[in-house]
Amino acid sequence: QVQLAEFGGGVVQAGESLRLSCSSSGATSRFMSMGWFRRAPGHERELVALISRDSAVIYGDPVKGRFTLSRDYNKVDLQMNSLKPEDTAVYYCHAHAGGDVYYWGQGTQVTVSA
Repeated sequence: QVQLAEFGGGVVQAGESLRLSCSSSGATSRFMSMGWFRRAPGHERELVALISRDSAVIYGDPVKGRFTLSRDYNKVDLQMNSLKPEDTAVYYCHAHAGGDVYYWGQGTQVTVSA
């Protein structure tokens, strides 16, 4: 059974940095893609960043230039710099194993105070 475990959420002030990590267990091959989504209160879930099997990365517009996603096999790290209060959300690790097989972590809270 595949599981995704997230680490690194917390409370920071605007302008500070945080690093989120997501590790997987139970996978028998490299995921097609991995990354992060987030959901803020009153908002729909949105893309933060995704990295493909060949290391191509896409970022959501709100985080471009501030966040960096990296990958080591089936583990991803999200370096978040210059955090803003609007980055406050629950961040979910995501993995696409192929076809219609997707996995989600339980989420980690990131809170950025002004």
